[in-house]
Amino acid sequence: MRSLKFCANLNFLFKEVDGILNRYDAAKSAGFTAVEIGFPYEIPISEIQRKKEETGLEQILINAYPGDLSSGDFGLAGVPGRETDFNNAVKLTLEYADALQCKKVHFMTGKLDPGSENSPVVLKTLEKNLTSILPDLQQRGIIGLIEPINNLTIPGYLLSDFDAALSVVKAVNSPNLQLQVDIFHLQHIHGNVTHRLQQLLPFTGHIQIAQVPFRNEPHLAGELNYSYIFDVLEKAKYTNWIGLEYNSDPVFQAGGQGTTIQGLSEWTTKLNCNIG
Repeated sequence: MRSLKFCANLNFLFKEVDGILNRYDAAKSAGFTAVEIGFPYEIPISEIQRKKEETGLEQILINAYPGDLSSGDFGLAGVPGRETDFNNAVKLTLEYADALQCKKVHFMTGKLDPGSENSPVVLKTLEKNLTSILPDLQQRGIIGLIEPINNLTIPGYLLSDFDAALSVVKAVNSPNLQLQVDIFHLQHIHGNVTHRLQQLLPFTGHIQIAQVPFRNEPHLAGELNYSYIFDVLEKAKYTNWIGLEYNSDPVFQAGGQGTTIQGLSEWTTKLNCNIG
């Protein structure tokens, strides 16, 4: 059995279950010991804190408050001119992180019209904003994360290159800022996954996985051989968590009648993994 640790992303898994709070219960029943959430902010802090404590699940990761999604925001950390909004978002984010005892926060870079991705002004804004919040992160023992997202999935996302992300991490130069490497995005953006993982792992605090191109279970047909990728991670002695940020194929292919657990059972058996 592999030594890798997996946590359930409650925005992607258990979509056959209504509501994030109920998905905590579903993850617990499925055998998970830890979870991650993209956007918990529509749930009152007291309610999500109570559910997390009730289930006994460890909260590995949350995304920072992304701004107004309905107006096109998708993060604020790298958006020039939105520094005040970013600082307000950080305050709210840390309230949730404190309540959930969550020690990793993904600070999303943001989104603008295509053409501004990875530009010097975006990267400098990202560097300055993240440097400014280091005291808050250090005080809480929180690791901030930044993640490149491919522009096929999110057109106009301002950080869509792992070299650019790595340059920001190196410029900030703090153990409280690391990379979040979603291998789904890594394959879309760069390919050459083996070399890229070897390059990025020393700076990586969190990994996420999904098959390419359909963002489903890792054992299914696609561009990536996760049996080999898991070998690479184990040989590199990667010990941080791996988030399962994929859409469960049985749920979608069965028209909503399948279950996340069906897919979990198949891939964990085939790839010799344990989610407990």
